[in-house]
Amino acid sequence: MARKKQYIEEEVIDKAMHLFWKNGYENTSMQMLEKEMGINKFSIYSSFGNKHGVFIESLKSYKAKTKAMFDNFKNAKNGVEDIKQFFYDSVAVCHQKGNEKGCLVTNTYNEFSESEDELINNQMTSFMDNLKNLFIEKLKMDSSKDEETILKEANFLVLAKHGLAAATRVNNKKEIEDYIEMTFKNI
Repeated sequence: MARKKQYIEEEVIDKAMHLFWKNGYENTSMQMLEKEMGINKFSIYSSFGNKHGVFIESLKSYKAKTKAMFDNFKNAKNGVEDIKQFFYDSVAVCHQKGNEKGCLVTNTYNEFSESEDELINNQMTSFMDNLKNLFIEKLKMDSSKDEETILKEANFLVLAKHGLAAATRVNNKKEIEDYIEMTFKNI
């Protein structure tokens, strides 16, 4: 007879997500996960397979937590102003109680940029392509822009979003606001 789990998977994955968010994948050890999640290695391996499995579940948890922000962005109808609000909303996530600074997805994208981990690379590429497509959709609401300009601005905004995620780890609120405001003076 299988033993009943003495923990709630969603809760332990949330703890692991915050640990990966703070330290990155490579700098998070199994011992750290065991301590943070409050379960032993056997339970981790039994439920998630390995550290990689815990990380994949952590990414899913992070995406679920930011889904409402992305849904609001996707459903908004004010073009560039929606993108700007999305930038402010993404910064606000970092200031919610218990959250780490930066963006777990951007941190992962940077950490795995030269990795051969196909699963994570596919998830990161999918996420970034989706973000770029949302930017393109919002930029197209300005009928005065041609396709080439829209594509260049979308590329610029993806890079600006990466920069913003990195900046939230070290810069103060005023510097972040200035960054966002200056970014949208160029769009």
